[in-house]
Amino acid sequence: MAGKIDMVITKSISRFTRNTLDTLQYVRQLKEKNIAIFFEKECVNTLDSKGEFLITLLGSLAQEESSNISQITRMGIAYRFQEGKVIVNHNRFLGYTKDENGELVIVAEEAEVIRRIYREFLEGRSDLKIAKGLEHDGIITGAGKATWWASTVKSILKNEKYMGEALLQKTHTVDFLTKKRVKNNGIVQQYYVEDWHPAIINKEEFAEVQAEFERRSNMRGYSRTGKSAFTSEYAFSGKLFCQNCGSKFRRASWGTGKNKQYVWRCINREQNGIDKCSTKTVKEKDLEQAFVQVMNREQGVKVTKFDEEIFRRLIEKVKVQSMVEAVFVFKTGVEVRAIF
Repeated sequence: MAGKIDMVITKSISRFTRNTLDTLQYVRQLKEKNIAIFFEKECVNTLDSKGEFLITLLGSLAQEESSNISQITRMGIAYRFQEGKVIVNHNRFLGYTKDENGELVIVAEEAEVIRRIYREFLEGRSDLKIAKGLEHDGIITGAGKATWWASTVKSILKNEKYMGEALLQKTHTVDFLTKKRVKNNGIVQQYYVEDWHPAIINKEEFAEVQAEFERRSNMRGYSRTGKSAFTSEYAFSGKLFCQNCGSKFRRASWGTGKNKQYVWRCINREQNGIDKCSTKTVKEKDLEQAFVQVMNREQGVKVTKFDEEIFRRLIEKVKVQSMVEAVFVFKTGVEVRAIF
């Protein structure tokens, strides 16, 4: 650097750095190389004898000015929020774009992706499985990426803007210098605007999804907290509950080759032994046949074989009484006992 640059000319101290500390640091680093910085607005040359003193003084004033501008900007944004004016970056907002008047409008093809996500979640799929399905089908995210993450799907499912409403100031800036933003936990006032733009998801379906999130988070499993993570990898995942101890069931395989079969085992018994739970292992085929039996006998629906989609859509949970008995609880609240 030394010998190649004689002077750095900048418009003003406020344009050079955001705070006094950074200003002095860079001034001293360049001064060691005998490189001057000239601030046009303040007419200050850092190689002058009084340069650093003036920089310190004027830098502090510039920092205070930046703070005031930041505060005025926040007040302006808050005032717009009070009037119900919503600011949305539509460039990464899957399902919407803006028209020539700056209003949000629905993109039909992308809206179908949003509806698919909501539908599959209510059918029992996890956010991870939904993400894998979208990725498999070559669907692009709102950011234009080919890779879908479970967190991306979850944010879509929890975004109230898809029902035409908007919660404003979900985050706020805690430092005007670093521009760091954090989740708003009541530090600044939030505003809720209803029916602000066209909805892709109706309010009832959005409410059902939020209730499903709550239901899954409260599902009891065998763990230190009494809860376990929701999974939808298999049809019976997260659906089977032991009536003896309350634990969930886990899928396992028995045998190899032609003799291989899948079974479901009480997690409590599997981890802690028969002294903690006496419920025996249940065969997956028996559970599938029991569901077919329930549908044909009790629901009056002609079903010839187990259908995973129908099961996910209709069944809330299955209470396993023993290795040959279970109660199927429909999402309507109806309970049907089956012997297999």
